[in-house]
Amino acid sequence: MKKAGIIGGSGFIGSYITKQFLDHDFEVKVSSTDISKEEKYQHLMNLENSDHLHISELDVTDKAALKDFIKDCDIVIHGGTPFQLDVTDPQKELFDPTIIGTENFLEIISKTPSVKKVVLIASVAAWNTNFPLPVEGKTRNDTYSEKDKPYTSKDSHPYAQAKFIANQTVENFIKNNPEIDVEITSVSPVMVMGKSLSNREDSTSTGIQFLFKNKIAPNPFIQMFYDTDIPLAIVDVEDVATGVFKAATIPGNHGKNYLLSSETYPVSDVSLMLNHKEPKNAPKIIYQNKMAERELGLPFRSVKSTLNNYSN
Repeated sequence: MKKAGIIGGSGFIGSYITKQFLDHDFEVKVSSTDISKEEKYQHLMNLENSDHLHISELDVTDKAALKDFIKDCDIVIHGGTPFQLDVTDPQKELFDPTIIGTENFLEIISKTPSVKKVVLIASVAAWNTNFPLPVEGKTRNDTYSEKDKPYTSKDSHPYAQAKFIANQTVENFIKNNPEIDVEITSVSPVMVMGKSLSNREDSTSTGIQFLFKNKIAPNPFIQMFYDTDIPLAIVDVEDVATGVFKAATIPGNHGKNYLLSSETYPVSDVSLMLNHKEPKNAPKIIYQNKMAERELGLPFRSVKSTLNNYSN
């Protein structure tokens, strides 16, 4: 039985990735930042084949712990970087765990012979740190694909900046280590939505859906979405998990970074669909998904079905 290590495997996206590997008869090791907080991963114990699941405590900035976590894995998924919008210390809360964690991870996997495949969960911020706003010089209707030059701004949210730098770190590592004996692939989802597998109340993704459904703005950043009715590119959490699994198990995609995106709607329509009402606008495809469809065989659910799933 092959073993997959999933860093961040109990989170909103990570839980579905864990389920994918368990469903495909892998032995799965999932990391937790604090193993004493069982409520963060207890829902995984209800998954089918959970007798093949192991929970291990891990701090991604601790090289020794990271080495121990992945030492006997064939495949490693790194989705353990924090996703949070309200921060008081961006360096400590976002930049250090995201960037240093990525640097440590790449160093360790390069020295671990058992690991043959790695998938990093990047972000649409790897292409545009202004997301969901367009890059400078583009309009709301202009499209993006993997062929576009990545855009970043120091005025962007610290989370987006951290993810952009981490992705550049991965690209530079691949470029500087052409003989490495492990395939490294990334996926970059847009706004991930859908139903959570857990009842945790600390998920930023499910929290944003709650805010949009009820038109609540706890801060100026969220208020901006309503004020300008921002077009929002969305992808289903289950589609992201499927994309990660396929990227991990289909050979020959070393060095690639797949945009994972379905349709784009203005936030006013997102609110309507979260309340089981019809959108007023037709969907657009702003962030392209053709490479993932073609190379990973990945169909994308409609945004309407994704938001309906959450609201049920």
